[in-house]
Amino acid sequence: MVTSFFGRTLVAVVLGLGLAGASVAQQTVRVASTPTGIPFTFLDTKTNQISGIMVDIMKAIGKDQGFGIEITPMTFSTLIAALQAGKVDVIAAAMYITPPRQEVVDFSDSIITYGEGVFVSAKDTKDYKSMEDLKGEIVGVQIGTAYVKPLTDSGLYKEIKVYDTIPDIIRDVNLGRIKAGFADYPIVAYQLAQGGFPETRLAKNYKPVLPGSVGIAVRKGDKVMLDKINTSLRKFKADGTIDKILAQWGLK
Repeated sequence: MVTSFFGRTLVAVVLGLGLAGASVAQQTVRVASTPTGIPFTFLDTKTNQISGIMVDIMKAIGKDQGFGIEITPMTFSTLIAALQAGKVDVIAAAMYITPPRQEVVDFSDSIITYGEGVFVSAKDTKDYKSMEDLKGEIVGVQIGTAYVKPLTDSGLYKEIKVYDTIPDIIRDVNLGRIKAGFADYPIVAYQLAQGGFPETRLAKNYKPVLPGSVGIAVRKGDKVMLDKINTSLRKFKADGTIDKILAQWGLK
């Protein structure tokens, strides 16, 4: 009986440790981010890690809610498909909250709102103030973004080329293959401000007409994760954490 008692006790302890290990493993949230959306998400070549505003926010949420995060870099156009397929649990990138996307994923509260920016060759001195100022031209836009359909539907342009990344668009602007590029204003402004693309300039007097709000996406119906994220975001907006993170990356 003594041996049986200790045997049962040992089994209980081992099972308990196993369950505890499973519980710890479940506290790692898989986060999809893009490596090219600086300052929101980007690959930091010094650390070989994905960094940026959305990563900092997810880390703060994880700390607040008691879970760790594991960042997986992906191209922007594959983010939603990866989330739907269960390859990741959360999308933290410069992704607009739009009605079509809300049909397939659930979004958190808005984190920041901005519009599109236009960039052209530094040799191009024309003062572009509206989409109409580029009528009849060949322009570029990043695939999967909220700008593709409105630009196409406008009927203004000779051709709209889609690219995987913003640097790809900048390259073709500089080579004269396209007249201008459309992309998230703060991302373009930040990248150009770093001095890495001296042959490109931002059309500073351009007035955006496609504003949107960025949020964190979770799988459709994942209320538990969404509630955790929103609880922390509301806390961070109230105590200034969001403003502090944005300011650290040069945004207000």
